[in-house]
Amino acid sequence: MIEKDPSVNVLGDPLKPCSHDPLTGYFRDGACNTCTQDSGSHTVCVVLTAEFLAFSKYVGNDLSTPRPEFGFEGLKPGNQWCLCAARFLQAHDEGCAPKVRLASTHKSALDIVPHAVLLHHALDAQ
Repeated sequence: MIEKDPSVNVLGDPLKPCSHDPLTGYFRDGACNTCTQDSGSHTVCVVLTAEFLAFSKYVGNDLSTPRPEFGFEGLKPGNQWCLCAARFLQAHDEGCAPKVRLASTHKSALDIVPHAVLLHHALDAQ
């Protein structure tokens, strides 16, 4: 049985949903919940931009192309998505990180992304 890590955000509060349309999260429950089996740490809730989607495709993770065989419609700028923490940090290092919803970002993201980096890209109150 897979057990979720405690649902706490980077602010120390209960984790808020990231997106139900499109449905996101490692568990496809709309939240950036995680567990030990989530090797990608899908914990950072972001608001996608065209620049980030192009970057992600360039580095080998095409999130914008529909994949109907997997029930995936493809993501668009403005969609919210639970992003892998390491990919977010890579995008930050390359200058194209999307904005972050701190209230919807799981505290486990802090194992990979420095708190100051999340704050720099935050949309919501710190």
